[in-house]
Amino acid sequence: MAKTKAKTADELTWKDLNIGSIVTEPGNASQLRTGDWRSQKPIFDLSKCTKCGLCYVYCPEGCIEETAEGYFEPDMYYCKGCGICAAECPRDVVTMVEEKEV
Repeated sequence: MAKTKAKTADELTWKDLNIGSIVTEPGNASQLRTGDWRSQKPIFDLSKCTKCGLCYVYCPEGCIEETAEGYFEPDMYYCKGCGICAAECPRDVVTMVEEKEV
């Protein structure tokens, strides 16, 4: 079996990103618009919502917030589009769509 040469740090394309646009240390994601990374976006149909809050509880990013009316909506600046909110919603309030479709 032939061995391949490992790429050096200079050969990796991700190094071309501006240092201010990536998470470089624990806790600094809150300072960035990390939602720009997502490929899917949650769409909430509040007419189906019973305000149970399961989307809020299960969101791993903590980006779903309760509105003044008691509904829950994601802060799209931080939503990564993982789809956990859609998977956990018992009323199919949340639909994941490709980001470019929105």
